[in-house]
Amino acid sequence: MSVGRGERRLLAVRDVSLKVAAGGSLGVVGESGSGKSLTLRALMGLLPPGVRVDHGTVELAGEQLPFTGDAARRLRRGRLAMVFQDPLSSLDPVYTVGAQVAEVPRRVLGASASASRIRAVELLRMVGMPDPEQRAHAFPHQLSGGMRQRVLIAMALASEPKVLLCDEPTTALDVTVQAQVLELLDDLRRRLGVAVVFVSHDLAVVRQVADDLAVMYTGRVIETGPTKEVLERPAHPYTLGLLEAVVDLDDMGQPPRAIPGALPDLAHVPSGCPFHPRCRFATDDCALSDPGFRYLGDGDADRGTACKYPERVMAG
Repeated sequence: MSVGRGERRLLAVRDVSLKVAAGGSLGVVGESGSGKSLTLRALMGLLPPGVRVDHGTVELAGEQLPFTGDAARRLRRGRLAMVFQDPLSSLDPVYTVGAQVAEVPRRVLGASASASRIRAVELLRMVGMPDPEQRAHAFPHQLSGGMRQRVLIAMALASEPKVLLCDEPTTALDVTVQAQVLELLDDLRRRLGVAVVFVSHDLAVVRQVADDLAVMYTGRVIETGPTKEVLERPAHPYTLGLLEAVVDLDDMGQPPRAIPGALPDLAHVPSGCPFHPRCRFATDDCALSDPGFRYLGDGDADRGTACKYPERVMAG
């Protein structure tokens, strides 16, 4: 995926390969600018102006879906759905929430207007909206942040998707409401068999909702594996750095450790391993050649890293 014009185009996301099973959940983490949200928007065909997909494939239940072209967005409708970060800016302020939820089955599934209204109330009830018949007549500004997020989830489920893409859906919520939304998403995926891809900055949230984890840096996936294994025994120094930067309330004697430097811009990505200028394990060789992505071969086919010396990292 590249951004820009003409010869000034830069690679924003590259070599990204993600997979999630039906009813499973995949967490995607990384600093702002690492390519997480852009990857999800590419899957939905919702890229901003100036950004394009150069190549790639999407496979859903054995079927190849095109990334680009007139048919791309149409083929995604009803199969993939997305929950955005800010529900207030994602909802139209001049329509009731019930009308906005009802629009999805009417346009995507071809349901009648009356059936769509009934379905909207059913969906609001499904996502735990109190008094859904009454709330369906409310406007977005009349609902709390948690209720608005439930409306967005209801809209996403209205198309009966196979995959639900969540772009930091709990960031703007307080801790109590965040816990409720996370519990709701976990319940829905288990009950409906929907696969969930969850983007977040919060490692504690990802630990709670994701079976598997992908860590991104400079538009690339640099570590994958079962969430518990990755967070307890990281194999890439960037993942280790993210964990060390978190305040541990169980060990207040150990202050958080910041990752030195900053995420490089797309025009000046370092040679070799892109993380080497910030890495305490780096050698001269790390700046000379790209480590590539390799699987660790420890019995889990999904446990992989883009580091030349994962053994050093895993040893601490």
